[in-house]
Amino acid sequence: MTVSLEVAEGVGTLRLDRPPMNALDIATQDRLKELAEEATRREDVRAVVVYGGEKVFAAGADIKEMQAMDHTAMVLRARALQDSFTAVARIPKPVVAAVTGYALGGGCELALCADFRIAGENAKLGQPEILLGLIPGAGGTQRLARLVGPSKAKDLIFTGRMVKAEEAREIGLVDRVVPADEVYTQAHAWAAKLAQGPALALRAAKESIDTGLETDIDTGLAIERNWFAGLFATEDRERGMRSFVAEGPGKAKFL
Repeated sequence: MTVSLEVAEGVGTLRLDRPPMNALDIATQDRLKELAEEATRREDVRAVVVYGGEKVFAAGADIKEMQAMDHTAMVLRARALQDSFTAVARIPKPVVAAVTGYALGGGCELALCADFRIAGENAKLGQPEILLGLIPGAGGTQRLARLVGPSKAKDLIFTGRMVKAEEAREIGLVDRVVPADEVYTQAHAWAAKLAQGPALALRAAKESIDTGLETDIDTGLAIERNWFAGLFATEDRERGMRSFVAEGPGKAKFL
């Protein structure tokens, strides 16, 4: 399989495995969607790491496969391409991308679907589709602009240039830069810590932020308000407040 889902300590690792560059062909896209939906359903998966291995995250789409497609074929495929990435973005649990080596084109777009991005010092990210006479087609024009702002997104998309890890951190494309051999360990630790947290509250926080960003402030506040009040019906809220009153902050156990 080109993508696998392995679960340990409440963390599901979505692992890309299509040597040598983890090119995201149609079969890989479809498998990614299938496993992202599985991670969404599974109660033993409380946080997710997206990882391409020690050498490369994903160097982009399978260009040879795409070259053989005409306009009609891509009209029929483009929605499924986006849906496979959106399935990752909509996992209602904390998701971290562990980025080593190249994360280009579709690889960069996949990293954009995570809530947090940890990159190795050897990472290089970019949206080089313009060099093929194309634009990003798996969410890059939308998610990149929302993450780093329209001006920086246009710089990367118009030029197709790659940015190294440190510049990626400076512009907000990644959140943390670490030695390459520590990327997965640190990503798993981030996810494992959140996997111990209150699952419904984390889901509420993620949905409130992500959905609120797509709408006006009043609608966003209504989304937040409804989730906030709804959490008062949960056992985790009772446990968290009881622990706070009895023991002080940060002592609650949610598992």
